[in-house]
Amino acid sequence: MDALNFIDGRHVPAQGGEWIENYEPATGAPYGKVASSDARDVQAAVAAAQEAFPAWSSLPAQERSRKLRAVARLIERDKDRLARAESIDCGKPITLAATLEIPRAALNFEFFADAATQSATEAHPAGDVLLNYTLRQPLGPVGSISPWNLPLYLLSWKVAPALAAGNTVVAKPSEVTPATAHLLGELCNEAGLPKGVLNLVQGLGPKAGSALVAHPGIKALSFTGSTRVGREIAVETAKRFTKCALELGGKNPNLIFADADLDQAVDGTSRAAFQNQGQICLCGSRIFVERKIYGAFKERLIAKARALRLGDPLDPSTEQGALVSRQHFEKVTTAIETARSEGGKILCGGGVAHLEGRCKNGWFVEPTLIEGLAADARTNQEEIFGPVATLIPFDKEEEAVALANSTRYGLSASLWTRDLSRAHRVAGQLHDGVVWVNCWLVRDLRTPFGGMKESGMGREGGLDALRFFTEPKNVCVKL
Repeated sequence: MDALNFIDGRHVPAQGGEWIENYEPATGAPYGKVASSDARDVQAAVAAAQEAFPAWSSLPAQERSRKLRAVARLIERDKDRLARAESIDCGKPITLAATLEIPRAALNFEFFADAATQSATEAHPAGDVLLNYTLRQPLGPVGSISPWNLPLYLLSWKVAPALAAGNTVVAKPSEVTPATAHLLGELCNEAGLPKGVLNLVQGLGPKAGSALVAHPGIKALSFTGSTRVGREIAVETAKRFTKCALELGGKNPNLIFADADLDQAVDGTSRAAFQNQGQICLCGSRIFVERKIYGAFKERLIAKARALRLGDPLDPSTEQGALVSRQHFEKVTTAIETARSEGGKILCGGGVAHLEGRCKNGWFVEPTLIEGLAADARTNQEEIFGPVATLIPFDKEEEAVALANSTRYGLSASLWTRDLSRAHRVAGQLHDGVVWVNCWLVRDLRTPFGGMKESGMGREGGLDALRFFTEPKNVCVKL
């Protein structure tokens, strides 16, 4: 499938006529092309968004809600088609895409369809003679740049609240995984979304992404991706005082205390380490275990990792698929060699997985657990973003908290304990934007989501997302 731009309600190639090859991770072979856009395509998309903004922003909230709900229904209808496209494009298990990620994309549109009709204003009476009230007005055309690991899920996470608030959108999906963004354009037309309200520009970050970030017509920008790119975007948007939300890298800790339910902790830790081949910004790649249960926990976790079914992503029984690209595959395998050179002991995995049949040339890495590394080793400080996790024992609660906080990142954390007082105490001390207690990746769309330190700035989700995509205006009336 060729992935085209979606501008002003039409699928179009890049104006420069250039293309990028799109590879299937499971086979290592190209299977389509992606439009390689540049500033001309971004300009066309922004112009379409500007033209569509007055009508869309003035549309009653109930009407915007109906349009978003129609998109949600079509995503639900085409769940299997979208899941297959995502699996081929990303290398992720098709069952994961079909049961979690595509349904969550539909839920994002559904949730913000509701939110569009539930927003309220604040009023501040001041005695008998003054009334202050707050208007929250849409900004205009806004931009979103979404990553390759959860393509439709995270694209919809940005697009839906922006549209619900009355903005028009120019979105750039990752050039590595463009397929479901292309298909979303088709569904938006079928849903009756007015042309120009949502525009999708495919292509490379340095060409299409940079042009979008720098465009003076973009009134706010939401980005999910690497800390390095996020820093560059923060600098560029600051030049024009453009609103910016950044959800960046993570090196997330998972703390297991001796009183935890061991079965639940092992299951949750395994999911946190290896779901989507560890290619989720929220994955728990640093596992800290209280020493008195360290041996028992380690053996159970190793057994769990070895039992994961690695195979063709299109096989419904597959639990571990391929890494998203050759470049990322080489990054992850290099990181494993770095861990060995630092003195890490490979407990399981540690190598390239070789499959037969159509996947024999795919980019597969075994689920890998490593111990024996210091907390300040590169492996424990740098984001790997693959099926690689480390184990470190601890003796005291204070030590566990210090270890968890010992990186420049602060996106998420999980802790496992039956002691409710400890759970609240430790959660409050962790330098992370999201803390899960006795669970992982449980998301309530009403809650704020984002990171601390070099994991980003700003928050997405619920009221925070709607506030980001609007401008507050106070009106003071003398009665």
